[in-house]
Amino acid sequence: MNDTLLHNRPFDELTIGESASLVRTAGRDDIDLFAAVSGDVNPAHLDAAFAAQDMFGHIIVHGMWTGALISAVLGTQLPGPGTIYLDQTLAFRRPVAPGDTITATVTVKEKQPQKRIVLLDTCCTNQKGETVLCGTATVIAPASPIVWPRMPKPEVAVRHHDRYEAFIRDARIQPALRTAIVHPCSPEAIQAAIEARDENLLDPLLIGPEAKIRAAAEAAGVSLDGIAIEAVEHSHAAAARAVELGAAGKVAALMKGSLHTDELLAAVVAPASGLRTARRISHVYAMDIPAYSKPLVVTDAAINIAPTLEHKRDICQNAIDFLRVMGVDEPHVAALAAVETVNANMPSTLDAAALTVMAARGQITGGLVDGPLAFDNAVSLAAAKTKGIVSPVAGQADILLVPDLEAGNMLAKQLMLFAGADAAGLVLGARLPIILTSRADSLRVRLASAALAKLVAERTSQGAFRS
Repeated sequence: MNDTLLHNRPFDELTIGESASLVRTAGRDDIDLFAAVSGDVNPAHLDAAFAAQDMFGHIIVHGMWTGALISAVLGTQLPGPGTIYLDQTLAFRRPVAPGDTITATVTVKEKQPQKRIVLLDTCCTNQKGETVLCGTATVIAPASPIVWPRMPKPEVAVRHHDRYEAFIRDARIQPALRTAIVHPCSPEAIQAAIEARDENLLDPLLIGPEAKIRAAAEAAGVSLDGIAIEAVEHSHAAAARAVELGAAGKVAALMKGSLHTDELLAAVVAPASGLRTARRISHVYAMDIPAYSKPLVVTDAAINIAPTLEHKRDICQNAIDFLRVMGVDEPHVAALAAVETVNANMPSTLDAAALTVMAARGQITGGLVDGPLAFDNAVSLAAAKTKGIVSPVAGQADILLVPDLEAGNMLAKQLMLFAGADAAGLVLGARLPIILTSRADSLRVRLASAALAKLVAERTSQGAFRS
């Protein structure tokens, strides 16, 4: 029979005892896709830690995933196209675990000619021959033969976002970090502060015009009970006061509210701010990219527009220091350019080569720097091998150091939109971490940004890292 065509079995051709089967192996993608489509996110199916304490001791596949295999046999094989499902009884006999191979079988047991009704025994067994599901299906069988092209299965990719989970979990352990929320005068800014508080990440101090803050909270539908508010007249005063509190050690981090980023950072880098260091401030996107085997940092995509070589040295060092705080012993930095060879007409290649030499001579410490590297060579061992690139960084970069803000911003947003990446943002190089979030950020990304700030502040103060 041609596998590209579907053939049905009309009512008159069906015989008692006739059967059909299909075989599927339950994998993680099956579980995740079923959860996404059905909305059934019961942790018994998705969370190994929860499932370990459940009665079965491990993750189990959704019962209705197994039941859906019965529907697939009925709709594509027996009776096949033209079948109308009327009723189904299901008795679940054993749990199905990831990796189990399930055979779904339907068998004709009764025909009722007056309305072309057919009753079929339905059964699913595992690779050991054990019954995991049984029941009876009632259908209206098709009246006439149908031959129809088999539709290709949709190509669906499951995007696993789990690289933030460990450090969000670690960040919840210690007391919440006292954080100045600067000018939180929009519902989104208030909501972000409340979410981080509820996860034991941040202990927010709201700084801004009190009437606007309370109006924003009301619009967001959240209570400000128990949250301190320091009233100032406007956003400029809020930035100045937050910086003053940070310099005095009364808050351990800053979080941007609804003021412009430039306004906040101008207060941070002012000569008398007390938060400025000898290091240039820079931004990191800590990215969770489903297609990449580990977290990836993109820097700088938000602050330094056209950094000089000295600026890039600081940007590079900030990112290395950040990843070392996060537990990466020797971060691999790819200094990006459009090509992987030095070209005097392309300043980005000259800077990348200079940064490589600076790292080799100790002007950049704690990481392994190589460049120029094109993006594909930085993240793909296969691409680097094809081009004959011999590099300890190529194909396994932890940090992508971009030539300028435009390149970095475009790269980061392409990864978010086309590769399904999450991007938690943080400003480094000041005496305390600064959280930058966007209204478009998901809850997960907002919590990840807060968790990163908390861990950086805690581990730096504990002496876990010194630049």
